Amino acid sequence: MISAAIVTGAGGAILAWARWLKRRQDVWRIRLADNIPVNSKFWRERNKEAGDLLYVAIGDSAAQGIGASRPDHSYVGFLARSIRSRTDRTLRVANLGISGATLGLAIESELPRLAKLDPDIVTVCIGANDVANFDERRFEREIAVILDAVPSHAIVADLPSFYFTSGQKKARIANRLIRAAAAERELTVVNLHRLTDRQGLWGITTQFAGDLFHPNDRGYRIWAAAFEPAVARRLAALQASGDADATTSPTETATRR
Repeated sequence: MISAAIVTGAGGAILAWARWLKRRQDVWRIRLADNIPVNSKFWRERNKEAGDLLYVAIGDSAAQGIGASRPDHSYVGFLARSIRSRTDRTLRVANLGISGATLGLAIESELPRLAKLDPDIVTVCIGANDVANFDERRFEREIAVILDAVPSHAIVADLPSFYFTSGQKKARIANRLIRAAAAERELTVVNLHRLTDRQGLWGITTQFAGDLFHPNDRGYRIWAAAFEPAVARRLAALQASGDADATTSPTETATRR
């Protein structure tokens, strides 16, 4: 009798917790949805600023910083600060990410804007929103279109870990497709999935916003850390290229170009 009462009580407590968690997620979804136009406006304003270097981000709500305490605490914002700290040159950030973007929406709305730019640094982090209605053939076709459109120095992330959810298996399939497409085009890939997956239960409880989907500030720092080594290598290549140009005569430069 006592054991049955304990089991019943524990079951009731778990059910109550699940209901509370669901209500909390719903409140946070509304709150974060209200942040979408705020974050979009922030990044539009940043795109108007002048800079010696141009960083372009292809992405979704994570690029926009939904879930962070402020828009520039997205991984794009943290990377922008890292770039500025590594160089004495000013930086313009063109964050083309769209909240809710799938690969298809990125092709439709982000790639035409990319085509008008001449970026020094490009990050591509897109595809997580395709997991819900995952179609392997469509994903393979659309990621190829995106990677065909980015410059050869673009830095591509695979999808983050979906931890213990049903999306994890689909994310692993998608990541194989991303890596195959990137390898075919000799693009750099950063292992966002491995780095986020390593966070485990600690990451789930401390690195997500209240909707349990978007990262919070801590989570976005982890995302930025996945990109930083590749970004540093790209900056070193730009520096080397600049040094080479500085030691080349105007006539030689014109001939080379």
